[in-house]
Amino acid sequence: MKSLYKIIETAFEKFSMMATRVLGNSLTFLMALILVITYFTDKEVYARPKYLIIMDVIFSTTFLSIFIIQKSVNRFSAALHLKMNELVASHDNASNRIINIEEKTEEEIRDLAKHYSTIAEKAKTSESMQSSHSIEHIIKEVKKEEEK
Repeated sequence: MKSLYKIIETAFEKFSMMATRVLGNSLTFLMALILVITYFTDKEVYARPKYLIIMDVIFSTTFLSIFIIQKSVNRFSAALHLKMNELVASHDNASNRIINIEEKTEEEIRDLAKHYSTIAEKAKTSESMQSSHSIEHIIKEVKKEEEK
């Protein structure tokens, strides 16, 4: 059952990433704009009651806004990831495991989050953890404690 869940989860993650890219693509927006313009060139649209025409305009505006917002979010997200990658790569104690973490699966991200929770718990109780440590350092310490 777990393997079926993993297969479904992996497929959904790939679909989600693809949909995000497609919805944020300028060609997709252009196709949607052409669709809206084509719809409003139909004379039957204007023969309907005015409140339905207003609803169509609002719906069309909202529909096109989705593509614009997704493009903006994709651009912002990419820039933020690049900045974070640069900070991680330039810091001596930082773990290079989290560079391009946005490319990892949800399960891999959860596993890394558990390690960071361990770091936070150890920092509360240990004086040696008051200074900065990489995730590699804490993983080694956890493994040593598990071996004892």
